[in-house]
Amino acid sequence: MATVKTSAPRKRRLAATLVATAVLGAAQTATATPSDVFYERSLMSAAGARCGLFSPSLSGALDAGRAQARGAALRAGASADQLDGVQQRAHARAASVPCASKDLSTAAGRVRKAFEGYALLQRMNYPGDRASWQADRASSATIPFWRLSQTAGFGGDRLVFGLAGRNNELLAVATFADGARPYTARLAMRDPGRTQGPYLKARNGGGLADNAAPRAASRVFGAETRDAAPAPTLLPTGAKTGMSFRFPREAGDVIARLDPREAMTVEFVFQGRDGRETVRRAYVEVGDFAAGRAFLRVS
Repeated sequence: MATVKTSAPRKRRLAATLVATAVLGAAQTATATPSDVFYERSLMSAAGARCGLFSPSLSGALDAGRAQARGAALRAGASADQLDGVQQRAHARAASVPCASKDLSTAAGRVRKAFEGYALLQRMNYPGDRASWQADRASSATIPFWRLSQTAGFGGDRLVFGLAGRNNELLAVATFADGARPYTARLAMRDPGRTQGPYLKARNGGGLADNAAPRAASRVFGAETRDAAPAPTLLPTGAKTGMSFRFPREAGDVIARLDPREAMTVEFVFQGRDGRETVRRAYVEVGDFAAGRAFLRVS
C-alpha cells in the first residue's frame, strides 16, 4: 500500500490548527472569529471521538462548548447553512489526522487542560439577548426538579419552561393569576425545513414576540400530557398551584437547531363558557438551549 506523504508546509499548517484549537478560550478571542472557534471545537470533538482522546466527561464538556460556539457564530451573523459547511470541513480535517500524530496529542492535552474544570461544574448560566437558561447537572431519584430552565412572565401569569427530571422531559409549567385551567398547550417554533432563516424583527429592541416565526412557517407540537398538580419543585418561584404540560422529545431536537436569537411560543388553550377557545401566549428565547442540553450530558 502506498504511503501518502504530507508536505512540510501542510504539516505546519495542520499543527498550527490543532494547537490553536486547544486554546478554546479568552486568549483565542483576540484573533479568532466565532466561526473559527466553532470550527476548531468541531474538529477536536470529531478527532476525539474517532481516536478515543477524551473521557466521556470531557467529551461532553467539549460538545457543550462546541454548541455554545455555534450559537455565538449565529449571533455574529453566520447562517445555519454556513455553519453546516464549517462543521463538514472540520470533520473532514479530523478524519485526515492520524490518531498517533504528535500534533494531535499536543492539542488534545491542551483541550484536557482547558476543559477539565468545566467538566466538574454542576451548574451553568447561559445568558441570552433577553432571557437566560439555567442548567443544573445534579439529579434525584425521587424529587423532580429543573435541569435546564428559563422563566417568563405573560400578563399576570408566569411560566417555567425547559428540561426536568432524570429523563430530561420537555415541560412547560405555568401558574395563572386568575386560577384559570387550560385544557391543553401547544409549542410552536420555526420549522427549519420550511424556512431559510430566523425571523428577527426585534433586533432594534422589540420583545420576544417579534422574534417568533409566523404560524405558516412554524412547526407546532401538542402537549402529550397534562398535570394539574405538578411537583412544588417545578412551580414558578412562590407559586402554590399550577399546570404542567409535557411535550414530545422531538421538539427539543428542533429547538437545538434554531437560531439563539429567535423565540418559541407556548400557547395555553382555554375553553370559554360560550364554547369558544381562548389562548394565552408566553414566549421563550431559544438562546443556548443546545449548549445547556449538551452540558447536562457531561458525566
